[in-house]
Amino acid sequence: MANIQTLDPDASPLAYYGSELRRQREAHGLTQPQLGTIIFCTGSLIGQIETTKKIPTRDFSERVDAALVTDGTFSRLVGLVLRSQLPTWFQPYADMEAKAAYISTYQAQLVYGLLQTEEYARAVLATGMPKDLDALVAARMERQRILEREKPPLAWAVLDEAVLYRPIGGHEVMRAQLQRLLDYATHRWMRIQVLPFEAGEHASLDGSFNLLRFDDDPDIIYTEDRISGHMTANPETIREASLRYAHLQATALSVEESVARISRVMEERYGARP
Repeated sequence: MANIQTLDPDASPLAYYGSELRRQREAHGLTQPQLGTIIFCTGSLIGQIETTKKIPTRDFSERVDAALVTDGTFSRLVGLVLRSQLPTWFQPYADMEAKAAYISTYQAQLVYGLLQTEEYARAVLATGMPKDLDALVAARMERQRILEREKPPLAWAVLDEAVLYRPIGGHEVMRAQLQRLLDYATHRWMRIQVLPFEAGEHASLDGSFNLLRFDDDPDIIYTEDRISGHMTANPETIREASLRYAHLQATALSVEESVARISRVMEERYGARP
């Protein structure tokens, strides 16, 4: 008789997902290989997800829903599972980000997480030498779904020009990432400005920050250090950050000039090579 691992569905969102997958599969009288055949994956992968050794993807969840006729159960669960894979200290911010009506961010080093391509995100996250890089990448991609809502948050990103030049992930990854930024030039809910090198000293030389505004809750400022994040709703801090952000927007290139600058860097630095 096979040694079936017992799961505590209350242990975590991932454990609940795995136990529910097993329960639904067995209720349909399917073995792991049989379900794998139906949804075009291996029985081994089914087993690894059922025992929390692998993180399910949204595509996997949608295929399971279709195969087991679960009325979207796993597609709804996977968001919780992926959110739980974020670092513990980051999860409160991710929860607030998902509720925000307006997001404004200044980024001095990297493209903002909601705007990163999967390959760029993978290169960034790999620098922390995580135990499960795939899970972190999937969680970051899941965060970006808030921009795909019928009514997404209004978002404004000011990126230091250094972000465009820092070769994260290599030539092809950067070209695709800059193209992603250009794609947002026509996005109804997103605006991107570049803070150019020629601006010299500016209002946020001490680093990046995010400002979240809500329909019914106080504004929040979020900053990060090397190993953790910090949120505050202190009115004086919010006032200072809002003034600082207004100065950054005024100093940065216009949205149209920023598109031209991104395009120029993309072609000159990452364009097709002979």
